[in-house]
Amino acid sequence: MRVSLTADPNDPTTTHDPAAAHPWLGEIRGERAAGWAAERSRETDAVLDSTEHEGLVRSLTSALDAPDRLTLVTKHGRLYTNFWQDAEHPRGIWRYTAWESYASGSPEWETLLDLDALAAAEGVEWVWHGSQWCPAPDGSQPTRVLVSLSPDGGDAVRVREFDVTSCEFVAGGFDLPTAKTNVDWVDADTLYVGTVTGADDETRSSYASTVRRLTRGAALEDAPVIFEVDREHMSAWTGHDSTPGFELDVAEDLIDFYRHRRYVDRSSSGGTQGHGWEEVDVPLDARVAYFRGRLIVWPMSEWTVNDSTFEPGCLLAADLDAWLDGDRSIERVWTPGPGESLTSMSATRSRFLLSVLRDVSSAVVVLDPEQDWAASELPVPSLSSASVWPVDDEDPDCAEDYWMTSSSFLTPATLYRGSLDSEGASGAVPVPDDATATPAGSGGTAVGPYVPPAVIASAPARFDASTHAVSQRFATSADGTRVPYFLVAPVGDPFDGRTPVIINAYGGFRSSLTPGYSAAVGLGWLGRRTAGGRAPAYVVANLRGGGEYGPQWHTSALRENRVRVYEDLAAVARDLTSTGLTTPALTGVMGRSNGGLLTGNALTRYPELFGGISCGVPLLDMLHYTQLSAGHSWIAEYGDPDDPSDAGFLRDISPLHRLVDHPHADYPPTLIWTTTSDDRVGPVQARMMAAAMVDLGVDDVWFHEDVTGGHAGSVDHEDTARMLLRSYTFLWLALTSPSVVTRGE
Repeated sequence: MRVSLTADPNDPTTTHDPAAAHPWLGEIRGERAAGWAAERSRETDAVLDSTEHEGLVRSLTSALDAPDRLTLVTKHGRLYTNFWQDAEHPRGIWRYTAWESYASGSPEWETLLDLDALAAAEGVEWVWHGSQWCPAPDGSQPTRVLVSLSPDGGDAVRVREFDVTSCEFVAGGFDLPTAKTNVDWVDADTLYVGTVTGADDETRSSYASTVRRLTRGAALEDAPVIFEVDREHMSAWTGHDSTPGFELDVAEDLIDFYRHRRYVDRSSSGGTQGHGWEEVDVPLDARVAYFRGRLIVWPMSEWTVNDSTFEPGCLLAADLDAWLDGDRSIERVWTPGPGESLTSMSATRSRFLLSVLRDVSSAVVVLDPEQDWAASELPVPSLSSASVWPVDDEDPDCAEDYWMTSSSFLTPATLYRGSLDSEGASGAVPVPDDATATPAGSGGTAVGPYVPPAVIASAPARFDASTHAVSQRFATSADGTRVPYFLVAPVGDPFDGRTPVIINAYGGFRSSLTPGYSAAVGLGWLGRRTAGGRAPAYVVANLRGGGEYGPQWHTSALRENRVRVYEDLAAVARDLTSTGLTTPALTGVMGRSNGGLLTGNALTRYPELFGGISCGVPLLDMLHYTQLSAGHSWIAEYGDPDDPSDAGFLRDISPLHRLVDHPHADYPPTLIWTTTSDDRVGPVQARMMAAAMVDLGVDDVWFHEDVTGGHAGSVDHEDTARMLLRSYTFLWLALTSPSVVTRGE
């Protein structure tokens, strides 16, 4: 595609704000904007439509609907629950079974709630957003649940009380109107509710600025406010820990995405009295957990306590009561080694489970507080992603049991159940003779003295993985930083520059991209072949801004240093060419949300490095992003466009403005896609970018906007298949048949 515009700071056509060109596109559900989006979407669907594309949609939908896919459950008393979607239940059913039935491999399910039937009865296309069970610390069977349902797939939800005994919503029970809501049970008749009821309790980030104590039968507007934050802050939140003997109310003032003030109330008695909030004196950017009387601190920046200095990314523990009383005794319980980072933590009744990355491959570390925080490891396959979490720490029969899943790019997920007790997991089935697991970490570090976990189920393969192999490589960015990436390449690839490849990347918000199995990648990309029979390659790039190498990997690319993320992406693209795998014309890139900002910068900074770009639910106008519903909460990540000292570097990373500030002669074919119901980023910036490119004479820009789906982009499995394959098919055409997605010279 050709663009005739040349940069001239004295020419208003190169310095104007393109966001002002089409103000009517900012009316999210305006008739004119909706018509424009629908027409552009029809054009995109028409150019992508083919027998091959529709066949892939059917294949991926079938894989997502498959009855033999891995079924994860959550334990509540004796019930093991699951939310399930398939062709018969596109909206989904919430259901339960017993452990013996689940472990048999052919569980018999009982339905709690059928969302398709509910949608038909109520005339609302409900989308499942999860459940919260009323705790039963006395060991009885929980029966009351808060169910969160979105009317369109967005973040705003209606929260309703459900009785699992009668399988009905509770008449006259808790029922919170649709809004961006956080809620927690205090006891069977009391909730802590943070929700937006109007302008007076909404922060600039569109979240709740107050939390109320709502008792059964009371009106929400009459419920007393127990916690409140500045409306310039991100959000207010409170929760109740009902662990017997360690009851605790906790609250957080979320100042921004990374800085929180924490408070506790040690005198909590079920939320019936006024709160005596005590601030927890820890760094604002630290992450905090409370565990049976202990304060757990995960610092994100260097922290000096008394005479000890702790580096970012380590893990610390102190006695909570002593800390609140002024005693600053705190101990280091885990330290990251070279190439390591802590990504998450959870706990059984007595031990901690740490999910750790080592050069972006998973390991699971167990810490025993009663044995001076002794560390050991659970076996995890190499070059894989593993997730681990407790089964039910309140049930004495399985308080030390854990679930674990692992998968890799070419190996489907396996579900394990294990125990940190010497006698093994309660009710666990034997490990099959052919089930093996390699200790996590390079070289295979020591594995703890635990019974090996039982394999509960393994997902079947959805594509032929024998045609590809996985390796990890490193590119060198502009400032000399080594940037890792995973390459899934055809076996025996001759590296003759003829392999189509797409890069999937994100680079922000401490989010780590790790190896994982995807039927969409396998069916939608790896299974394709060029006219000459060449198989494509797939890359996951671990750019700065993520959390792959700990807090510093993230903070090194914040605000004015954001350009490093884009330099990292360019380094990976150039490395793929320099190795002989591919060429720029055969290299595509895809990203969503913050990854949409990344691909927007790929388009406007390095168009010569890419043959195709997919830019999904994106941020693209960095001078106005804080005006989005949740945009104000991202200032800590990007900077504040209302601050003159920030506006300069924000304009420099704003793809919409780079179109006029730094025009290029050629741009690769580009797909920009979004959803009308996205109430996190919204569709406006995607619309503005596509319209601005057309105004500038950029022919090969394509746009698609679904009405529903929210920020996730889909509401059921067929929606998901179409949303994912739209990008894969577009990039395949752009790289292998560019004339199909090229409108002009």
